[in-house]
Amino acid sequence: MRIFVRDNNVEQALRVLKKRMQREGLFREMKAHASYEKPSEKRVREKAEAIRRARKMARKKAQREGTLPMPKAKPRLPRRPNPFAPAADASPIGK
Repeated sequence: MRIFVRDNNVEQALRVLKKRMQREGLFREMKAHASYEKPSEKRVREKAEAIRRARKMARKKAQREGTLPMPKAKPRLPRRPNPFAPAADASPIGK
């Protein structure tokens, strides 16, 4: 995993890193390896996770079918251009 620090903004880079680690599930994995989990606790946790996944899938299916209202869309800000991407007019072909 690679995070770029732009304009010496380390705080923003840390936020991005934490968000990516959260998305990858690294925090959950580190917490799981921090201490021993009894097999009975593991079964209970996995069953609860399966129930949560099933409910989420059923909710999404009901929203697609129209029996539940769709969630309201959050307004999105426009993305900043990537400073590392090559420019559109900088094509080496045809020069």
